[in-house]
Amino acid sequence: MTRASEDQYQLSLRCLHDERASLRRAIAVIGKRLAVTCGQRKGRVRGYADQSERWQKQRRLQVLTARLARVEDRIKQGRPGIVAGGRRLAKIRHHLADVDLTEQQWRQRWDAERMFLTADGETGAPFGNYTITVDPGDGSVSIVLPEPLRHLANASRGRYRLAATVRFHHRRDQWLDRVQANRAVRYDITHDPARDRWYLDASWSADTAALPSPDQLADSGARLLAVDLNADHLAACVVDACGNPIGEPITVSTELTGPTSRRDGRLRRAISELIHLAHQHHCTGIAIENLGFDHARAAGRETMGRGRQGKTFRRTVASIPTARFRERLRGMAYHRGLVVIAVDPAYTSKWGAQYWQRPLQQQTNQSRATRHHGAAVAIGRRALGYGIRRRPGVTARHQRMAARRATGPAASGQPPAPASTPKACGTASPPRTAGTPAEGGKT
Repeated sequence: MTRASEDQYQLSLRCLHDERASLRRAIAVIGKRLAVTCGQRKGRVRGYADQSERWQKQRRLQVLTARLARVEDRIKQGRPGIVAGGRRLAKIRHHLADVDLTEQQWRQRWDAERMFLTADGETGAPFGNYTITVDPGDGSVSIVLPEPLRHLANASRGRYRLAATVRFHHRRDQWLDRVQANRAVRYDITHDPARDRWYLDASWSADTAALPSPDQLADSGARLLAVDLNADHLAACVVDACGNPIGEPITVSTELTGPTSRRDGRLRRAISELIHLAHQHHCTGIAIENLGFDHARAAGRETMGRGRQGKTFRRTVASIPTARFRERLRGMAYHRGLVVIAVDPAYTSKWGAQYWQRPLQQQTNQSRATRHHGAAVAIGRRALGYGIRRRPGVTARHQRMAARRATGPAASGQPPAPASTPKACGTASPPRTAGTPAEGGKT
């Protein structure tokens, strides 16, 4: 109970600090725009369109400032808001008619959410956990009783043996390997009031693995499944060790609407399909963007447009599950033996559409290559340590992308290309060869 309470307290404090940072960002953006006269611009800061919008923003600034003062006061006192059982379920108590629940049904759900029985495992203990022990032979469960309840014990050493037995189906072999070696296993006993059933969940920490670097992946000749995350679909493309796209572009739909549990299930289904595609195309890893819209969501309409178009864009950004997708993919891919590489998202969509959408469309006949598929190729190339832009003098005109790299400098020590080589694609002027240093201070 002490560990669970401390974890919840620390989590609530972190949420308060995140809320304070978000409020400070929003207040700073509104304050900068209020300092500029209506309809004018000062540097890169644009003032509000008219006095009406400016007055509304002044009111909004006062509301945010009051919220920030309350948050800072709670942080100073060290008193975050914690509701054991969930704040949403606590609010339902006052609206039982809206959710079609009786007071008794709500009380059963409330007691089930507030009651927990958890025991962290310990290495060297019998079957990996001394407090809650599950015998792998017959599935019997025994619990160590606290000192005031030792008179209720029906087994030796103050233990209580449950009448029911348990059997694991999901990852049973991994669980057997751990308990037979007396490695740590955590158990959680919960109650489902809707089905009136008790459940026992087993969990353990995954072993730490040494992840390969991008150079090691490129040298090993491994393929990557590059994925571009969007609001309603995932655009994927297989990239070989040289950074060239292989095969047809792939689109995985993600309809993330409805309740939270339904959205999470659909996201897991999409990730499972990505993992299946990675194994099908013999890929050793999945490359994604390290996206995060915390600043954009905090600033809101101040930096993401106004009117109907800005509202649509903000709604699109809010529907992209960046952090949830990354965490779900990392956990599910680890157990399937895949490496997840998160790369910098800068210019992947712009340069992917500019340099890779047309080559993808030329090599595919069955599907339509979009700019999102071009962005997926850019993500895969960046994960392997290659550049995104295709430079003149490297890729020949009307030549299919094969084993050699499609862009970037050629390897040193190779003889120059013959004079009969076709002219290079591109519009850069003047064309720069691989050995020509960049002018100025650019890198």
